[in-house]
Amino acid sequence: MRKYEIMYIIRPDMEEEAQNSLIERFNNILTDNGAEIEKVDEMGKRRLAYEINDYRDGYYVVIKFSGDENAVNEFDRQAKFTGDIIRHMAIREDDQ
Repeated sequence: MRKYEIMYIIRPDMEEEAQNSLIERFNNILTDNGAEIEKVDEMGKRRLAYEINDYRDGYYVVIKFSGDENAVNEFDRQAKFTGDIIRHMAIREDDQ
């Protein structure tokens, strides 16, 4: 299993309850596909470098986990279909 880091930005106008359930849902997507989550870092609301989908701010979340390509691919697929995540990026840590 390789180490990965996924950073994603949630749209800022969501209620806190909906935000927490979205974070939990995407954590479950990873664990259901065999990943072991090491750390979930909710960085909070921050200013974006440039406007994305008419949003100037976003709620940043960083997940560090060990897993395989299937977990990353499923996370990527699900994140593309939800309108609540405005950007996401997965990085394999041993590439750095």
